[in-house]
Formats: sequence, C-alpha cells, structure tokens
Amino acid sequence: MRKSLVVFFLLSMPLAGCLQDPTSRGVAGAAAGALVADATDSNMLTGAVIGGLAGVATCGIEVGLPPCNSGY
Repeated sequence: MRKSLVVFFLLSMPLAGCLQDPTSRGVAGAAAGALVADATDSNMLTGAVIGGLAGVATCGIEVGLPPCNSGY
C-alpha cells in the first residue's frame, strides 16, 4: 500500500498545473480513483469511473483549483 501511495503522488504532481478543463480533471480524477482503489484493494475500474466523474464535476464547483475554461 505504501508503494501505491508513493506512485500516486509522483504521478499526480505533473497533473497539478493542467487542471483547467473538464477533460484534464476527468483524467486526473480517474487516475487518482484507480490508484486509491488499488491501494485499498477495491475494484480499480469502479474507482477510475467514480474518480473521473468527480473530476469532471468539480469544474462548476469552487474547490481551490483554477476555474475551468469554457472553450478555446
């Protein structure tokens, strides 16, 4: 479990600066959900789906992340 947490932090740090659109937040959420599910011996696919949906949903909510861009 400790190894999974270290891998999670190493993989999530590069994503910290690119969370300004729903897609990048969804990918980051899915990766985080899968890693947390793996660390807790749960289903990784379910964790990825829940994490991805949570990441996309945070674009309309102020959670301390930069606001999402509505279009380019």
